[in-house]
Amino acid sequence: MILLLAAALPTLFWDAPPSTATELRDAGITTIRVPAERLDDWRSAAVISAEAAGVKGTIKLLAPAVQYRPNAATASRSPWLNSNGWQFLRYPHARFYYDVSGPQAALAAAEASCFGGEALIHTDSAGLKPFAAMLDFLRTLGPNDRPPVADIGLIDNGLEDAGEVMNLMVRNNLLFAIVARPDPRYKITIGPVVPDAENPATAAHQIRARLTDEKRSLRIYGSPVVIGRLTTLPEGVRVHLLNYAGVERKVNGLRVRVAGRYPKHSRAELLDYTVESDGTEFTVPELSIYAVVDLTR
Repeated sequence: MILLLAAALPTLFWDAPPSTATELRDAGITTIRVPAERLDDWRSAAVISAEAAGVKGTIKLLAPAVQYRPNAATASRSPWLNSNGWQFLRYPHARFYYDVSGPQAALAAAEASCFGGEALIHTDSAGLKPFAAMLDFLRTLGPNDRPPVADIGLIDNGLEDAGEVMNLMVRNNLLFAIVARPDPRYKITIGPVVPDAENPATAAHQIRARLTDEKRSLRIYGSPVVIGRLTTLPEGVRVHLLNYAGVERKVNGLRVRVAGRYPKHSRAELLDYTVESDGTEFTVPELSIYAVVDLTR
């Protein structure tokens, strides 16, 4: 069964005293979660709505980012994405916690929303305005409760190696869903034993080869730092595009291909919009941190 995405927006976890209420308000933040021992103090700050929340029991996530690592085989540098998407997919009912600084707060909020997770985001003063601005954008998207699109059913054996394979699958835009048993709704099923799981990169490559690119519901060209997802709409699909380098720089000229014919779209600035018999392609001229494109029939 494909699990529905959580509808809740990411929430700011703020452990500073109520004397910072004006700073929050000026940044555009009106709702926070605070440690239980600070809740009574925050109730006196009328401009801020505060509820108690704890970090205990949450899954602590990496600060989403791009790391550029030297490639021993070439003079170029291969980017490594600190992506937490696989964690949201593997543990859909968990609560998650980010500790990020500055503009990374916006990227963390976008990632949590993109993957439908319930997340607390702790940040510093420099992260308040970027976080609030991202929340404003996320609110325009409406409830994030539509089922995701997946090509691959993955039977999770619970092992650490399988988690690393999931991580590489997400980073390579291989859309999968966790299943208990083979399901004919998916084009292929992997597991519970994942071949070559001890080498996640090889395993992800083999899974992609087995699926074949022609059968993939989503393909992204032109950038190794963008992760995409698809969720269903009543008459189409929603394309989520997350730029892990967006805190530092935009991606220009991102080409996207989605399986299926969708003659209508929600973004007037898309370029080279092409509808073919088996797919729809378009170019996003500029992608900062997070973009959503609705495609409809």
